[in-house]
Amino acid sequence: MPPSQKINVLIVDDSAEFRENIKKLLQFESDIEIVGTAKTGREAVAVAKEKRPNVVLMDINMPDMDGITATELIVKDVPSAQIVILSVQSDADYFRRAMIAGARDFLNKPPSGDELVSTIRRAYEISKSRITPATSQAAPGAGAQSAVASEGKIITVYSAKGGVGCTMLATNLALALHSEETRAILIDCNLQFGDLAVFLNLKTQRSVIEILERAEELDQDFIASVTMPHNSGLKVLLAPSSPEQADVVTAAQVKKALEVLRHQFAYVVVDTSSALTDIILSIFDVSDKIVLVTTPDIPAIKDARIFFDLVEALNYPRDRVMFVLNRVDKRGGISAANIQESIKHEVAAQIPLDDRVLYSINNGVPIVVSGRNFPIAQAIYDMAGKLKASFAPVVEKEGVSSATATVDEKSKKPLQRRLFGG
Repeated sequence: MPPSQKINVLIVDDSAEFRENIKKLLQFESDIEIVGTAKTGREAVAVAKEKRPNVVLMDINMPDMDGITATELIVKDVPSAQIVILSVQSDADYFRRAMIAGARDFLNKPPSGDELVSTIRRAYEISKSRITPATSQAAPGAGAQSAVASEGKIITVYSAKGGVGCTMLATNLALALHSEETRAILIDCNLQFGDLAVFLNLKTQRSVIEILERAEELDQDFIASVTMPHNSGLKVLLAPSSPEQADVVTAAQVKKALEVLRHQFAYVVVDTSSALTDIILSIFDVSDKIVLVTTPDIPAIKDARIFFDLVEALNYPRDRVMFVLNRVDKRGGISAANIQESIKHEVAAQIPLDDRVLYSINNGVPIVVSGRNFPIAQAIYDMAGKLKASFAPVVEKEGVSSATATVDEKSKKPLQRRLFGG
């Protein structure tokens, strides 16, 4: 790796012995360079401003300024820096406070060499996505909105079969995508029986219905007044508390509201029901990516195949669908390779079966918050990374005619009209 591409790391800890031990763990990694150390939180903020590291390894308990406060200041002053908290304290409250402050990961002291290196490299990949013209040219103190593209990406999480984990994935995916620079909003469009409030431990004081009813006259202040804030900073639009309220909105209103919201947020993540209604189809119409979720069992695979058949019959671009296999368990006997062979579509992400998911749901603490180092959380972050990569601009090759673009535009004909013969 060329020197310019090395991962620049800042080590912050009040123990000189611990700082030296971390240096020893990293000294043989050719792609990692220690650009500075600090023994206090205040010193860490100053060094971070000067060195602008990709990754900061941050202690929590320090004499003059604790690591959580230092994290908040560094995230504000050096938004591309990714903070990894290291602490002997494994208390959930420490973890929650660190995440709210803007930390990217949390490791228990002392970390193993492999664990530390893999965490640094994962954080660096996220750091690279922060260094964009929008962030580098933003004025000091400018709001996060200045770093959001003029048109955000709408990501719809859907399954043709209920009970396969769509809401769990939508919730954790939105949290994985959200940051101060790339703000995300999570929307419950399972309008009759949505569960995002339960998954995030939020009270349904206001609902997405209020946004949908005023779709033609939405403004930023009203959107802010209706969205529910999660303690991570993620904004959420919850389903109504009564199923009958879903009857007052139309597909056109849903589509319009999503188009408005994509100009307010970098990522609009939509959780849906399994019913193929005109509202769901209108959501597909404006989606940049449909995350199709299935599980490795015959009924779910059968329904996924039917969905892909429908996509093909409607001339819908197959690459707009990201096929995700949830609850992967080798004991089930059906592998991703088997499913790919059957459906003829790549399985883009595999989310392992994990019994801790049920605990996280029952406690209203998503798995990417309660256990960022668990394999399932890492798989969700990897999925988020693949989504981001899929949205990266594609450089047009020489000799490619504009006919390809014409075909793609034709394929965007609204699903309702193609499905119902319009």
